[in-house]
Amino acid sequence: MAKNSRHRETSPSVVPPGTAARDQLPRPGSNGASIDPSGGHSSVLPIVHHPGYSIDWPERHPFPMAKFRILRKRLSTLGFDDRDDVCWITPAPATSQALLRGHTADYLQRFYLGEIAATRRTPSGFPWSPALVERTLLEVGGTLAAVGSAMQTGLALNTAGGTHHAYADRASGYCLLNDLAVAAHHLLAEYRLERVLIVDCDVHQGDGTAWIFRDELRVFTLSLHGEANFPFEKRRSDRDVALPRGTGNDAYLERLETALDSILRDFQPQFVLFDAGADVHADDRLGHLSLSDHGLYRRDYRVLAKCRRLGIPVAGVIGGGYDRDLEALAGRHAQLFLAALALTAG
Repeated sequence: MAKNSRHRETSPSVVPPGTAARDQLPRPGSNGASIDPSGGHSSVLPIVHHPGYSIDWPERHPFPMAKFRILRKRLSTLGFDDRDDVCWITPAPATSQALLRGHTADYLQRFYLGEIAATRRTPSGFPWSPALVERTLLEVGGTLAAVGSAMQTGLALNTAGGTHHAYADRASGYCLLNDLAVAAHHLLAEYRLERVLIVDCDVHQGDGTAWIFRDELRVFTLSLHGEANFPFEKRRSDRDVALPRGTGNDAYLERLETALDSILRDFQPQFVLFDAGADVHADDRLGHLSLSDHGLYRRDYRVLAKCRRLGIPVAGVIGGGYDRDLEALAGRHAQLFLAALALTAG
């Protein structure tokens, strides 16, 4: 897709009510960009989590809000709390300065004040509340914290994130703010990077992210998704890989590797944002693909390993996953963390 360098300007005047301007992320020029671009990496795995990722939620709502809390418990059960090579990070909420790089001032004001009730045209899918605002700011802050940590260690993960349906000026598909877009803009502005790759492996196309960066030469968007799934009006990514229903482990991995290898070779990214959506699993109620738990592990390991071999820092987020069996769902999301730990421990 042809791109040009046109940019959107936004006002820095919007501040979330009751939220201080807190930014605890590593900064360029201090300790924020110490990774060796020639291939150095750390044996410590930073994982970002906040208990506020899960809030009180309507019992019958289809979005599994409790999955973030249950994933944290699953990682503890798997021994992540007992390891010296895992560093747990508690994020601060994203600031207005960061959010305004990816969203319009008008939309942020409506978001803070609860004026984005679902409509037929741009549904958020969520009942608005002050707790939801704070939780969403924490989620974006978590991805930004993972970015800052990955710039130090080469790899970091957030136990939430992947809200790729949100546009600059509106919510969509359970996504209120686009953490991937905000993080990519953060890398361009704060770390002066020139090539950021977004690898979106959620089963749903990253339409919001694709649209936000449609004219941005410095950000490459790769979306590997189900062809007959939400959003039904798709946007054009820099590379779209549409998969038929029932695609299983081997066919999925072959399509992913073919696309990713060529992009890594030709685009030569300086940073990768990886959306490791678990909704490609065979048992996901919204996915319609057929990956197994081991297929998820193989996918995540291969993406991370390819970047690690090339010395490219990666920040990973968990993306989508929908199942009323939240323990099973947590096990699917945990594959990203197990794959990352295998790399850093190895």
